[in-house]
Amino acid sequence: MLTRIDHVMICVSDLARAIDAYRRIGFDIAPGGVHPGRGTENAIAFTGEEYLELMSLRDRDEYLRATDGRGGLVDYLAKGGGFRYVAVQSDDLAADVAGMRARGVDVSDVATGSRRTPSGQELRWKAASLGARNELPIFFVEHLTPLLDRQRQAASREHPNGVLRIDRVYIVTPDVGAAAASLARVLGMPVPKVARGNVIKADMAVFELGPTGLTVAEPKEAGPAQLEVSLARIASVISKTRKNANEAAKKAFVEKDSDKVTLSIDAGKELRVKFRVKTAVLAFASLLDAEEKKAAEQTKKDE
Repeated sequence: MLTRIDHVMICVSDLARAIDAYRRIGFDIAPGGVHPGRGTENAIAFTGEEYLELMSLRDRDEYLRATDGRGGLVDYLAKGGGFRYVAVQSDDLAADVAGMRARGVDVSDVATGSRRTPSGQELRWKAASLGARNELPIFFVEHLTPLLDRQRQAASREHPNGVLRIDRVYIVTPDVGAAAASLARVLGMPVPKVARGNVIKADMAVFELGPTGLTVAEPKEAGPAQLEVSLARIASVISKTRKNANEAAKKAFVEKDSDKVTLSIDAGKELRVKFRVKTAVLAFASLLDAEEKKAAEQTKKDE
């Protein structure tokens, strides 16, 4: 059974720099370790039972050998990186994959994976991904290492920006009806009713996965969901200067209603992540695409 959103993956070209950036926007994030034989490494920020993952290349040649020369992550980073996947957790992945195939979903075989933390701890899981014909940015994971053992390697779950957990993830689509039908077939759930958001001005279909929600959203009015190429990227380079960071902070916002306060982060043109937070007094800095290019060019000059 698919039980909840497990984590959100954001791919970055410079892991150390990205860790620094996310710490500056209030996440207590730390190196997560390496994926043996895969050529990749990550950083983790747990938010309750879910987490935010920064993924990066550690050894390009090793990665290409592990993927038989398919440069998925290499190519993705060359295009700028950013949000790549939402991981959905399963408590029986083999059964879930069988169910997807019975519904006509193109999905991979179940494969095992592992990560070695900086302290030497080995974390293990099973995973499966959608086939090339399905463009939904999701994959599936069943953890073999207990949650408490996985959380032990994280820096902490107390974030200065007040984040408590991932509440919803929004995937922006040009056709909410088609995206909802596709996602319903993948998840084995009824197609939810499409409704217009009051704060996020978009037609949305929310799939409730345990305490989390996976949402497809079609922007309809100017507002937070009207994501364009110029929107903030928090996945790679954050401005080095306080002035630019303060200007970019305008891209963050806090939503309040009668029973919750949330911090929303734009992680590129196809994703928004909504975190449940303790307080509306939050500091957030992100970088516009134009500023990101300028910073990268300046770095090259400095080198």
